[in-house]
Amino acid sequence: MKRMNRVPRVLVTDGAKKVIDQLRKEHGELMFHQSGGCCDGSSPMCFRQGQFRVGASDVLLGQIHGCPFYMSRTQFEYWKHTQLTVDIIRGRGASFSLEIPLGLRFLIRSRPFTKAESENLEPVEATS
Repeated sequence: MKRMNRVPRVLVTDGAKKVIDQLRKEHGELMFHQSGGCCDGSSPMCFRQGQFRVGASDVLLGQIHGCPFYMSRTQFEYWKHTQLTVDIIRGRGASFSLEIPLGLRFLIRSRPFTKAESENLEPVEATS
């Protein structure tokens, strides 16, 4: 029996990949954490690997372009039925994310999973 590939919970656009490559050259390995809405709405925040401390209240949704992508466990409860796509647009956000000085900002586009996709999702990993 052929095993189906798991459906990723988080994707990334080609434009965002180019910015990630640029940031990686300047800052080294990177990580993402989905903001919970405090300072900049609910934007994906890009940090140097380890600059943002994740803990027991966070989950790892997957990898985007070689970078781990985390979200708080409580926020995930609201978003668990949607596939997230990290994209990039022009404009300044009000965050500490590494792309802000470039005049760009990462953003999330989302769509609900289909029933078939929901039955074959990549697992979410606890961080602690």
